[in-house]
Amino acid sequence: MSSRTIASTPAAIGARRRLKILLFVMVIFMSWAAYTLFDQYGQINNRSSQMRETDKKLTDAQAKSDALKLEIIRLNDPEYIGQIARKDQGMGLPGEKPIHIEKSAP
Repeated sequence: MSSRTIASTPAAIGARRRLKILLFVMVIFMSWAAYTLFDQYGQINNRSSQMRETDKKLTDAQAKSDALKLEIIRLNDPEYIGQIARKDQGMGLPGEKPIHIEKSAP
């Protein structure tokens, strides 16, 4: 028998058909897998940027919290309260005369 008649037997034709179907299924599966991979990569990038923004907000909030805690500690000091009263409220100790300086417009 020649190689041509062996390759065209019904079993060989069926085997080729099954290989083509398998190849088609594999191509479809790999396409789906590639699409899913790129989609998840995009989602990871979005979540990473959101996480960086949230971390920045957290850092800012912690810094503000630390500053407020320091201010609370300082407000428990009578000397600091006196400084604030003189500076912001224009108050003074008995016998002191406040000096007012006018600010000129530039």
